[in-house]
Amino acid sequence: MTEDAPVDDELLTIGAFAARARLSAKALRLYDRLGLLTPAHVDEVSGYRRYRADQVERARLVALLRQLDMPLARIAEVVGAEGGAQAAERLTGWWADVETRVAGQRTLAEYLRGRLSGRSSEMYEKFVVETVDVPAQVVLTESRHTLADELPTWIGASLGRLEAGARECGGVTGAPFVVYHAEVSMESDGPAESCVPVADEAAARSWAERAGRAWQTGVRVEPAARLAFTRITKAQVAHPQILAAFEAVEQWLAGQGLEMAGPCREVYFADWDAAGPQDPVCDVAFPVAAR
Repeated sequence: MTEDAPVDDELLTIGAFAARARLSAKALRLYDRLGLLTPAHVDEVSGYRRYRADQVERARLVALLRQLDMPLARIAEVVGAEGGAQAAERLTGWWADVETRVAGQRTLAEYLRGRLSGRSSEMYEKFVVETVDVPAQVVLTESRHTLADELPTWIGASLGRLEAGARECGGVTGAPFVVYHAEVSMESDGPAESCVPVADEAAARSWAERAGRAWQTGVRVEPAARLAFTRITKAQVAHPQILAAFEAVEQWLAGQGLEMAGPCREVYFADWDAAGPQDPVCDVAFPVAAR
């Protein structure tokens, strides 16, 4: 028995309950197996399931949520909420995530259409590529293997931790940046490395030794380099717009006969929280070998 409900005339057979809920008996057995809708009573000998009439609404709700392609774990959260207001709030939060994901996929589809139709050059022409010489810098670092969907959250959190640590190391002396030592996508997890330039190398090494017990922190000297870069807005930092920026710099390098001298990076020179969607916030850059 799954519950101690008495067997009486008020309980419905699975067939009668399925008809009232406008679901199949097969669906009800699946919901039971997944823990989303447990029968009020299961006969220990025959295995026959019986349901209460007041379970009809829950059965219909589960079926409707499955039509949204909601993951089973999230369905369990919604139907298990304490009251309709909490259930609605959980559905609202999940649907907001869905719309964000679909918006990103829509943009990616448009980007891919441009590439497949041979319009890539039109996208790249929107980006102005320049070069800049950057001196050697002592940097606090934090590294992580991460997939693309977790990357924005980790970048914000890691740079925040490093900037807080920089206060013990003579302060921040340059724009924070993120280095990609290998591809970060939904199939490849990097690693990525957040970097914050600081003034005092000895203090930085002391701080990193303490912080490294909790995070993958370190200190290194970033060598002087010439960077080929294009400046992008906050809106363009989003995937996949930023891919076009990286590819525009790569195409420019090829056209100039230049070779990359290190991994690509994003240099964040503006206050992210204060910036609007069209404000420049980031340089997409590649170190280039001297001719």
